[in-house]
Amino acid sequence: MNRLAEILEEKGGDVFEIDAEASVFDAVERMVEKNVGSLLVTEGGKITGIVTERDYLRRVTLEGRAERETPVREIMSSPLVVVTPDTTIDECMALMTDRRIRHLPVVADGAVVGLVSIGDLVKFQSQQQTFEIQYLTHYITAG
Repeated sequence: MNRLAEILEEKGGDVFEIDAEASVFDAVERMVEKNVGSLLVTEGGKITGIVTERDYLRRVTLEGRAERETPVREIMSSPLVVVTPDTTIDECMALMTDRRIRHLPVVADGAVVGLVSIGDLVKFQSQQQTFEIQYLTHYITAG
């Protein structure tokens, strides 16, 4: 059974953060700079939430807030839903579907060791299926 540790092994454990007091504009700028759809939010060095593209659209754009004046803490999602490196891909997909979220911090021994998106999970499953199809095709044609 495939686990998140396999995705993190290939993807790496880069996790980008922003302080809760930073402006939403700063958060969006950082997400664009890093080419990611979410940032973990910290307060006093402790992770307290996550801010995503969806949070921006729902809580800034639709509510007519000023992105340069609104602090990230006002739009972040909290508390965090987290998983471990041992969580299976299927469990993650079910959790994301059930909670209607697209990003999951991966925690081991109380520390964040990575972050996975729905895109990471779909990409991994697609690669696995491609490998299985190639294996089965080879098995059938070689016999």
